[in-house]
Amino acid sequence: MTGAWAAEAIERLEEERTRTGPTLLRPFPLPGGWGVRLWLKDESVQPTGGLKHRLARALFTTAIAAGRITRGTPVVEATGGAMAVAQAYFARLLDLPYTAVMPRGSRGQDVERWGGTCRYVHPPPAIYEEAAKLAERLGGCYLDHYASAATVDWRGGSLAEELFEQVPRCPEWTVVGAGTGATSAAVGRHLRDHRLPGRLAVVDPENSAYFPGWVTGADDYGTGMPSRIEGIGRPRIEPGFVASLVDLVVPVPDAASVAAARRVREVTGLTVGAATGTNLWGALEMAVRMRDRQVRGDVVTVIGDAGERHLRTCHDDAWALDKGLDWRPYATRLARLLSG
Repeated sequence: MTGAWAAEAIERLEEERTRTGPTLLRPFPLPGGWGVRLWLKDESVQPTGGLKHRLARALFTTAIAAGRITRGTPVVEATGGAMAVAQAYFARLLDLPYTAVMPRGSRGQDVERWGGTCRYVHPPPAIYEEAAKLAERLGGCYLDHYASAATVDWRGGSLAEELFEQVPRCPEWTVVGAGTGATSAAVGRHLRDHRLPGRLAVVDPENSAYFPGWVTGADDYGTGMPSRIEGIGRPRIEPGFVASLVDLVVPVPDAASVAAARRVREVTGLTVGAATGTNLWGALEMAVRMRDRQVRGDVVTVIGDAGERHLRTCHDDAWALDKGLDWRPYATRLARLLSG
């Protein structure tokens, strides 16, 4: 019975992936004389609106295949934001009870909209211990996506596989952010497994451990400070981040991320979050390097999410200035750069 349920559940997940289909690849205009094309892989069209959708599906697939989730297993996670929403979506698809343990003050409405339950704790670092205890008490599965991201089973649903089938030629640079590190690891492995000539750059916001850890070669590097850019950046290097697969880590000022997110909105009409701005800023840096070296080719990066909630954050002047993020000098630099 357990095996039959697992087979049915994995089939449901596969059907959802097929039904969702490939996400769009959008061109981002650059001055014609550069000889560089920039593409935006638009993950905002996923059913839960962001890049975490793929990873959440892979986490459930892996846990079911390993027998950690069976029929009716309560699923618990320590997270907020897009990952909690995506996991709630898949728990509902599989008729599983789901609880997201998140810091006090987090927005849990979207999790509850998909049938999940939110448990708020303080201080924020306590969410991990509380989630593990809750899963044990319920006899459930603690997904622990930061630890599990290193070993997920993508089952053909990774961004890397889909992306490299869509681009007209292998990009000179693929640029992604790092939260768990799963996406950068999937892209890096795909490039190497298929012997592709492209390179991988990871963009990193302020306070995050990935850039200093990559530079120093310290796998256990930690800053102890949270990222202000939702969805990417970590105070420690997570198990899913494989530094040896990364060709370059690009630090991006948080105010530059805000300016670039606004630029994406101007060009595409999509109200993206600051993490997408981080991606664009890094992708433009790679494009400029290619231009200066007279290297022709493509750069591709990711639109992670889009939604009206970002109108109250990085697209709101008062919010940005209150956070000390003066985007205006960076917006001026972007305007001058993209005007040629």
